[in-house]
Amino acid sequence: MIRKGRLEDLPRVFELVLELAHFERAPHEVTNTVAQMEVDGFGPNPLFGFFVAEDETGIHGISLYYYRYSTWKGKRLYLEDIIVTENKRGLGLGKALFDATMNQAVLDNCTGMMWQVLDWNESAIAFYKTYGSRLDGEWVNCHLETNQIKQLLQDR
Repeated sequence: MIRKGRLEDLPRVFELVLELAHFERAPHEVTNTVAQMEVDGFGPNPLFGFFVAEDETGIHGISLYYYRYSTWKGKRLYLEDIIVTENKRGLGLGKALFDATMNQAVLDNCTGMMWQVLDWNESAIAFYKTYGSRLDGEWVNCHLETNQIKQLLQDR
């Protein structure tokens, strides 16, 4: 079953986030917490939404999204992550989560949906290609962490 995520789902959601971080070879990069996700997802100004894939044994996958604004396109849904626990992959949970997320983009009058995929994640790339997704190698991801920002501002 696919359903909208609830506050009480967050501990399991965070376990899946940590599983993804290990899969992507970057567990040391996770600085988020369940407590922060509670504030960010269920506080007075929610920053994200999510779907869960569950059965009678529990939650086995999530799709976490938020909204961004493009000066060229307007409101866009940004798919941050689809995560399906390893022993449940290949059963259609990712497809069901992706479909629910696409439907959310339509319901929220978004002009489209965006996401990223690691260039070495061949199974994910193949999955997205089945939808006719455009994979754009032209853009370069840029990041600054808060400690860097603070230092840069202090140095100015």
